[in-house]
Amino acid sequence: MNTTTTTPSAEPLTEQLAYLKLPFMQEHHAPLAREAAQAHWDHVAYLSRLAAGEAALRRERSVQRRITQARFPVLKTLEQFQWSWPKAINRLQVQNLFRLQFVADQHNVIILGTVGLGKTHLATALGYAACLKGHSVRFATAVEVINTLAAAQRGGRLKQGLDSYRKPALLILDELGYLPIDKTGADLLFQIISQRYEHGATVITSNRVYKHWAEIFNNDATLTSALLDRLLHHAETIVIEGQSYRMKDRIES
Repeated sequence: MNTTTTTPSAEPLTEQLAYLKLPFMQEHHAPLAREAAQAHWDHVAYLSRLAAGEAALRRERSVQRRITQARFPVLKTLEQFQWSWPKAINRLQVQNLFRLQFVADQHNVIILGTVGLGKTHLATALGYAACLKGHSVRFATAVEVINTLAAAQRGGRLKQGLDSYRKPALLILDELGYLPIDKTGADLLFQIISQRYEHGATVITSNRVYKHWAEIFNNDATLTSALLDRLLHHAETIVIEGQSYRMKDRIES
């Protein structure tokens, strides 16, 4: 009697993997099965390879999602930073921040220096590193935050607006002090700093030393003092000195 051996169709399995939203397994189960047969893998080894690929794809997609949600203007890394340009910067202090312990501890980092010294570069690089390590991040300029919250307040959506800056594990407020802030803007920024106090890490870049921060906040000494009290209670300050890197060619010519 003749018998015919048939191989089960892969179509039902492919459909089930699609339904379960397992794209790596859906795409690679057949070629990996052929490889497993040739290499004499057991069932556990075959499943392990599929599961590892699925997990890696999911991690990669999670990282990309966090980067997109962070809204970085451009991506920067610590390796790209020009250490030789600033006149003064504590390199070891900066490098230690990239351990990201301050994010886990819900502490703050304030980067101070004049324009063109790499403050935004370092802040963005910290945010990017945090995304890679699984932390939620939000990047915005101080003016952008104020404008967004002011619009939310006018539309009766202030709580939702505040939540978008309160909830991320790391909030980056860039360019604080570059443009004047009125009383409404100062109050809104104070709410963000106050609500994140000991609940989330914040990185702030500014071109003003602390003694001039009252000028940023509409010359409101009381509000500025309360804000700095919360901000600096658990904070590390990075001071960068030198001339603008963007003016490098003109300065050297």
